[in-house]
Amino acid sequence: MKLTEKEIEIIEILEKNSRTSNDDLAAMIGLPINETEEVLRKLEELKIIVRYTSVVDWSKIQGHEGVTAMIDVKVTPKRGVGFDDIAKRIYRFKEVKSVYLMSGAYDLSVIIEGGSMNEVARFVSDKLSTLDSVISTTTHFILKKYKHDGTIFEPEEEDKRIVVSP
Repeated sequence: MKLTEKEIEIIEILEKNSRTSNDDLAAMIGLPINETEEVLRKLEELKIIVRYTSVVDWSKIQGHEGVTAMIDVKVTPKRGVGFDDIAKRIYRFKEVKSVYLMSGAYDLSVIIEGGSMNEVARFVSDKLSTLDSVISTTTHFILKKYKHDGTIFEPEEEDKRIVVSP
């Protein structure tokens, strides 16, 4: 779908800060508020804007650290539906946060969250690897997040060098 320049501007602004008010958004792109709200409704109805979210650093909240794992999955695609059928079966599990079709050695990349490494291991052994089309899995546990969805989690260190000017 081809979008107008103003529609793309709205998307770019909201992608950086989904809490931007409609009034501020209208002022930033130079459209009246009613037109801005109309464009937003259109983008939401077309599922171009799918959801408004926040990025949370759960590792800073005691008792909510959890475990995130990235699982490489090799599958046998089914005739007529390719990878879509198995991807749908996988993303319906409550533990699954993301599923991507990938190029390379593995077909799908699955990101899941669990309360512990054992919980993730049980998901892989009891649910994921038992699916008919799944040939193999490789699980990678995320130990620390440095940057996620464009957001840096660690504060940048201040440059401690002395400024020298002529």
